[in-house]
Amino acid sequence: MIQEIIVTTTNKDGTTHIAPMGIREEAGEIIIAPFKPSATLDNILRNNTAVINRIDDVRIFAGCLTGRKDWPLSAAEKIEDFRLQAALSHVELQLESFEDDDLRPCFYCKPVHEVTHRPFKGFNRAQAAVLEAAILVSRLHMLSNEKIDQELEYLMIAIDKTAGENEKIAWKWLIEKIEIFRKESLKDKSV
Repeated sequence: MIQEIIVTTTNKDGTTHIAPMGIREEAGEIIIAPFKPSATLDNILRNNTAVINRIDDVRIFAGCLTGRKDWPLSAAEKIEDFRLQAALSHVELQLESFEDDDLRPCFYCKPVHEVTHRPFKGFNRAQAAVLEAAILVSRLHMLSNEKIDQELEYLMIAIDKTAGENEKIAWKWLIEKIEIFRKESLKDKSV
């Protein structure tokens, strides 16, 4: 099972890198498998730590994919990293082992501290639709326009029926990103 979360890691300059990612849990370890190249990959290799943030504010997922990465942070408690203030819960991780791969290396991390900040009250359908649209945006370079349009048409049903203000904002950001991508693709083809 893959859980969609936000990973925070510390950049070389001391700033925090915020990235949406799918993680797995196996035998008490959390497995993070970022693509090569990525800041998350570099940061975990350098620092041997990371924080997973479980959130329900889908604007953060959409924001990370659309250049909006300025979210309030708090210091982690047991490692030298930061967590999102919006996290419902966070888990501070220490790297145990690393398995290299040409595409997606795997970090096997041991949880060293876990805190629940607020209860999870569940996702509505619009939040799930925003997460799916965010995954689409992360793969625009791999999908046809027809596939993207088909997926968005279906996801829009949930947005129309169940979205609150945060979901509407996140959806707008993602649609704008898709439109920008398509315009840039057309420019590249005409050159």
